[in-house]
Amino acid sequence: MSEAIAFDTHQFVKHLTANGFTEQQAEVLANEQVNLLNSNLATKSDIAAVKADIEAVKADIEALQLAIESKIETQQLETESKIEALRLSTKADIEALRLATESKIEALQLSTKADIEAVKADIEALRLATKADLEAQQLATESKIEALRLSTEAKIEAIKSDLLKWIFGLALSLGGLIVGLFAIAIKMLGAN
Repeated sequence: MSEAIAFDTHQFVKHLTANGFTEQQAEVLANEQVNLLNSNLATKSDIAAVKADIEAVKADIEALQLAIESKIETQQLETESKIEALRLSTKADIEALRLATESKIEALQLSTKADIEAVKADIEALRLATKADLEAQQLATESKIEALRLSTEAKIEAIKSDLLKWIFGLALSLGGLIVGLFAIAIKMLGAN
């Protein structure tokens, strides 16, 4: 702890000696009381340190949230770019195939109609398969992002829970200490 708790030991000793304690007993009890107070009570600087820790955790959470949002945006831009490149590539492939097919139609006339239909079916299947693959990749990416978000939220909740447990435990221990001191004081007063 960085600061002491104000406690008037002289007044405490005077009060105890006025109520039947010897001066030596009163001084020992006063010293022990000061030690207990200084070693067990939270000071303003202790509370400020806890608040600073909370603010640091909040800052870490905000930084993590910004990083996640940035990663999501980057993934989205990359996915859109890949989809556009694939669309252009597929469009170019379809156009090249159409030109080749027209040339074959001219050379082979009626016999190539069945081949053209088969090629068109293959293109459609390829387009559908590509679309399905892209949708699957997008779903997988979204699932990973959601899992990361849930994991981050769980960590935040765990930190909050630990902090609340710590504060509650500190409050209970201080309450128990105070009750114990009162019980000792009452026994000592009752013994005199």
